[in-house]
Amino acid sequence: MAMQYYEGLVPNFADPETWTLDHVLRHHAAERPDAVCLDTPEEGLTWTYAEAVDACERIASGFHAAGARAGDRVVLMAANSSRFVRTWWATALGALVEVPINTNYEGEFLRHQLDVAQARFAVVDDHMVERWIAVGEAARGIEKFWVLDTGAGRDKAVELLRENGWQADAWEELEAAEKVELPRARAQDLGAIFYTSGTTGPSKGVAMPHGQLYFFAQIVVSLTRLTHEDTYLTTTPLFHGNATFMAVYPVIVAGGRAVVRSKFSASRWIDHVRDSRVTVTNLVGVMMDFAWKQPPREDDRDNVLRAVYAAPTASTIADAFKERFGIEALVDAFGLTETCAPIMSPYGVERPAGAAGLQNKEWFDIRLVDPETDREVAVGEVGELVVRPVHPWTCSNGYYGMPEKTLEAWRNLWFHTGDALRKDEDGWFYFIDRYKDALRRRGENISSYEVEQAVLGHPAVVECAVIGVPADQEAGEDEVLAVVVASEPVEAAEILAWCKGKIPGFAIPRYVRVVDALPKTPSEKVRKAALRADGITADTYDSTAV
Repeated sequence: MAMQYYEGLVPNFADPETWTLDHVLRHHAAERPDAVCLDTPEEGLTWTYAEAVDACERIASGFHAAGARAGDRVVLMAANSSRFVRTWWATALGALVEVPINTNYEGEFLRHQLDVAQARFAVVDDHMVERWIAVGEAARGIEKFWVLDTGAGRDKAVELLRENGWQADAWEELEAAEKVELPRARAQDLGAIFYTSGTTGPSKGVAMPHGQLYFFAQIVVSLTRLTHEDTYLTTTPLFHGNATFMAVYPVIVAGGRAVVRSKFSASRWIDHVRDSRVTVTNLVGVMMDFAWKQPPREDDRDNVLRAVYAAPTASTIADAFKERFGIEALVDAFGLTETCAPIMSPYGVERPAGAAGLQNKEWFDIRLVDPETDREVAVGEVGELVVRPVHPWTCSNGYYGMPEKTLEAWRNLWFHTGDALRKDEDGWFYFIDRYKDALRRRGENISSYEVEQAVLGHPAVVECAVIGVPADQEAGEDEVLAVVVASEPVEAAEILAWCKGKIPGFAIPRYVRVVDALPKTPSEKVRKAALRADGITADTYDSTAV
């Protein structure tokens, strides 16, 4: 078979000069003003395109009335709500730069991100105010706060900020502002700074131009075949790109309806899909597995769900998941905040097990290279994914305020992802591992990701992290340790027996440790460095010692 590629990505907005959220919202407000664009069931609120643009113009005017200028950064640190969405959209309509910060951050994590962004304004939930006061001078660049009322004492939070020397008001002051003439952002202008998780060092702020933010959304439109008739549900935090430019923004590009909930609930997931007549949604990481492990119900198929963007797709349960919930298509892609997704799975096309997708050749150049030499590896061999855009403003501008990190990542005119992938003869790409997480045992390369997927298949396992620990024999290189979180008591030997026949014998872990929780970054990524530092503990099961 000839090499295959992903084809057919045709932008909804043909002119790249119009690739801004400002233009997209105004276009739909003019074309279909009474169509609902935003639905927050827990608040009991909906917003039409016309209502949303009107509200966002007022919020943007409120920022500018406070002295904001085009290009100023606005920090958003708040839980999911319609107010978060409208504030984010308002930054786009006001040519400002959205800087979402993880709601778990405090102390050094918060201090570092404020130092990177150098923002002048902030919108925060009331119960987070004391964290900002605690970082002191790091927050002094913020000239004014607008505080959201979550029921935790908004008036007291506003007063506390004022007592400590900041200007502060209730968030509603923004939406009550008199409209002013607003500057218009261009596709090449900075639209947002999204932070990486910082698993190996301080998090980096990815500088995303409006054109890239639009194109990331356009990729999801193409992946899931979104139209104005679709309703897209997101349950992930709005400070993550998964919820913003990979869920809400795509359905807005298509002119459809975004449903935003406060958080993911495995037990209520299919109810939320049904209640809001959701046609498309996404599941990230273990969410698909969590939903699958809920007790089956007679009404699981009683929904209008058409497609699920599952990244990564749990291939071992994919067919059964589609059948159980009556889903037409599961789609996947592979990319990074820095690059969009240059690898995409065609809608409705059967994929080889474990494949992420095909190269979107019209829009991205990609190669798999030897990470030491940057020379391309042969088909079938594992190499580091490197990416560069074919068209301007579809990848990030680098890391905000970190030129040395930008140069390090963009060497030899390619963005180096740090991810190990393999390509087969038909053109399908398979994620193997992060290079820093890769294992080598007795001459065999092992994907921690593939071992984790096998262990996660066990009914009692809800989370799993696989790492390499030093082998105790010469030239053994690594031994495999699986650290798991279980929903019920489970024997380590039972987990290892489960792995037999699902992964090669050399990849089956020697060690298993069952823990109450995995160490994580504030953005919920597993801190494998911490697990490696712990090594083999007294409560670690050793299969060779039995």
